[in-house]
Amino acid sequence: MLGEKKRVVVVGGGITGLTVAYYLQKAAKTNKLPLAVTLIEATPRLGGKIRTVKKNGFIIEKGPDSFLARKESAIRLAKEVGLGDQLVNSKEGRPYVLVNGRLHPIPEGSIIGVPTKITPFLTTNLFSVAGKVRAGADFFLPKMELKNDISLGGFFRRRLGDEVVEHLIEPLLSRVYAGDIDKLSLMATLPHLYKAGQEHRSLILGAKQIAAVLANESGGFLTLKAGLEELVEGIEERLEGGSVLKGIRVKRIDKREGEKFVLSLNDGGNIIADGVVLATSHLTLPFIMPQYGFFDSLKEMPSMSIATVAMAFPKEVVSRHIDGTGFVVSRNNDVTITACTWVNKRWPHAVPKGKALLRCYVGRAGDEAIVDLSDAEIEQIVIDDLKKVISLSSKPDFTVVSRWKHAIPQYTIGHKERLDAIEEQIRENLPGLFIAGSSFRGLSIPDCIEQGEAAAQQAAAFISKL
Repeated sequence: MLGEKKRVVVVGGGITGLTVAYYLQKAAKTNKLPLAVTLIEATPRLGGKIRTVKKNGFIIEKGPDSFLARKESAIRLAKEVGLGDQLVNSKEGRPYVLVNGRLHPIPEGSIIGVPTKITPFLTTNLFSVAGKVRAGADFFLPKMELKNDISLGGFFRRRLGDEVVEHLIEPLLSRVYAGDIDKLSLMATLPHLYKAGQEHRSLILGAKQIAAVLANESGGFLTLKAGLEELVEGIEERLEGGSVLKGIRVKRIDKREGEKFVLSLNDGGNIIADGVVLATSHLTLPFIMPQYGFFDSLKEMPSMSIATVAMAFPKEVVSRHIDGTGFVVSRNNDVTITACTWVNKRWPHAVPKGKALLRCYVGRAGDEAIVDLSDAEIEQIVIDDLKKVISLSSKPDFTVVSRWKHAIPQYTIGHKERLDAIEEQIRENLPGLFIAGSSFRGLSIPDCIEQGEAAAQQAAAFISKL
């Protein structure tokens, strides 16, 4: 590699882009690479959907509120930026599901709704006798041999029947993907569950094996003591001075014959780069690189809109007859909310003594219009819904409504194959360009960080050969 500095531009300042910039700069220092890294973010702030609000002693997450401890990339990054001692585990609590207007404890041993313990499944009132018998047929059905991708709904219905899917699996998956499970891809979301079912012939036995593995790993969920935005701030503080451009939008990216990328910015300027990492939404890619038709399939990729509604109450106002930390909601209820978390039970450090914080979710496939209502309208709908489930004796002290428009990418059937094809075209036609983020290979914070780590490694390896 020649001695002159090469430049990599990272487009998008969410957690993926921040991860890419951090690890690229670290690689440059560690390996003594003459490499300059520039991070460009279109909005005035970094962090994307990670955003924490502090109000009246409450720590309120407007976006994601935690991450899985067993996915180590997020823990690793937190430690990298000096926040290892700020990690906080969630408190244990029994989760519930609302079905036909009643709260039911989720049977112990469920893995994404798939039973792994027979007794809790047989004794629950969540399913009818016929529903339990149909689920038990999984032990006797032949192994599924899939030549092509299928939907999550189709996969689970074949193995366990409609009732288990509608009463438990769909509500749990809706909390994660907010989409239609009969359109979402099995291979892009839960390929490990399909593989386990193949190895053991039965989905239940495969899930039981996964449960046994998870039992031996560090489990639960983690957050940071001062909120997840602390991770964003921790990374930003460690990025090199002058390497972050906020409030600047990339309008177009071209590649010159001399192998350099030209990024045209909305302020009229240009940046010349040797490598580019696009850590932005799939909705953006076809419009900043319209000359490459292989990005066009991303225009057809849907994204869901949701809103979170955090409500603060005096603790005595909220009924205490539930011993868990929240509930998810099946579609066969006359409520709009899709889930509710008792933040004061799950994350007691985030709520002042004597107070309760309920964080509810609205918006999912077929029911996104609510996100466009006013704060007051959304608040009233959520309060009316909650009163059908629990006792609330007064209005909240305050409410924080957070809208996330087109924020949850939908990995529909065939997603993995389409993405593989796009990445192959990138390798052939645009060497030095890399894509990463929630639109591609995982929605969670650890998934995005993992993708950012991989993109940083790929970009560093590419630059080192120039």
